[in-house]
Amino acid sequence: MTKLEKVLYTARVHTTGGREGGASRTSDGRLQVSLSTPGTSSTGTNPEQLFAAGWSACFLSAIKIVAAKRKIALPDDVAVDAEVDLGIAEGLHHLAARLNVELAGMDEDMARWLVEAASHTCPYSLATSGNIEVHYNAITSVSADRGQAAA
Repeated sequence: MTKLEKVLYTARVHTTGGREGGASRTSDGRLQVSLSTPGTSSTGTNPEQLFAAGWSACFLSAIKIVAAKRKIALPDDVAVDAEVDLGIAEGLHHLAARLNVELAGMDEDMARWLVEAASHTCPYSLATSGNIEVHYNAITSVSADRGQAAA
């Protein structure tokens, strides 16, 4: 286990009710969300969507940091599509994930290297490493329907 040497930020969130009609709000009031169970028509988001949003934002920042350090030019429209699965393994709920990194027009080897390097930089990726199944995909061509990897 890695112990923090210096705390840079602490997120504080108060949650009531859980994923079945609950709500979460941050201590600073900047985020207030209603919660719902995945796959239902209930109003609100679910923890897997929140995790995917946080992870993809963090991973995109890691890509930018690694690229800047190596003086690698990134496409203007670099983006990360995160998919977080909630499923059952050995009778317990578990997560799995895919991070699809859109690096349109980049050399494929460079794009794969950049995604691999970011996976060793992003705090979310470090936290999940060895704990859940994760696939990182460098997408160097993007279909007309943004958000879907080109075949």
